[in-house]
Amino acid sequence: MGIALVGIGKIARDQHIPAIHGSGSWSLAAAVSRNASVEDIDTYTDFHQMLAQRPDIRAVSLTMPPVPRFEYAMAALQSGRHVMLEKPPGATVSECQVLLETARENRVSLYATWHSRMAEMVPAAKIWLRGKKIKHLDIIWKEDVRRWHPNQDWIWQAGGLGVFDPGINALSIMTEILADPVHVTQAVLEIPENKDCPIAAELRFAHPHGAHVHAVFDWRQSGEQIWTIDIETDGGHLTLFDGGARMVVDGQAFASGDTPLHGEYPRLYAKFAELVSDAQSELDLSPLQHVADAFLIGRRVITDPYYES
Repeated sequence: MGIALVGIGKIARDQHIPAIHGSGSWSLAAAVSRNASVEDIDTYTDFHQMLAQRPDIRAVSLTMPPVPRFEYAMAALQSGRHVMLEKPPGATVSECQVLLETARENRVSLYATWHSRMAEMVPAAKIWLRGKKIKHLDIIWKEDVRRWHPNQDWIWQAGGLGVFDPGINALSIMTEILADPVHVTQAVLEIPENKDCPIAAELRFAHPHGAHVHAVFDWRQSGEQIWTIDIETDGGHLTLFDGGARMVVDGQAFASGDTPLHGEYPRLYAKFAELVSDAQSELDLSPLQHVADAFLIGRRVITDPYYES
């Protein structure tokens, strides 16, 4: 099935394009970007023009920042295209719900992706946790923003989520592997004095059975980059490393041998193909809801200004 890729940035080139080219279900039929192109692929600067001129393209994958994404998703759905959304699925919870209703009205599929749920060891962690009582769950997500998000001004602007752009990956894993839902009870957001969004955050959650659930996100990390979820249970100890690519259970290591993100996007596109084939949609907003709640109840702490260099 032909698919159009909208927003040709780093994540599109590093992950989406290779995943589509390697898929047995999709072929990259067009790209849409204001200032970039994909070799040997028809590239449009106007999304609506692409929709009008290419009725053969039945699906659209949106990888641009979350704030402008709603308009594009609505246009695609209303024109009868299936839509896949890069994470986070939108700038607000409410607009995502509107998209789902629009998909239903137009009888097309909508897929809000969470790529970290497709990490190699996440399904195994979910299975291992079944039937066990959680005592502690601690998320530590610390990375260097200059290394992973260079020159991305939108990420610091209102709606860009700041440190929650990577942090929501951890929340997507947590909400996938925990049997019981949790909710944010406390949040501290450290916001540079010259930005709209946090550079660091600390969250605490209420667990229905009294477990201690805590998360720390920080974009000021130098040296080792840390993406871990550490879980103590009544039946042992589990830690996910490298965003879910590696797992250690009671001292025994499990890993695919691949680098972080390897295989995640091919699995997303395979899932999207299944949803389209089955005429279904998938829109789990729980990770985004946690971020929204953190912004709603979080205590703001103004910190040093951030400059790219």
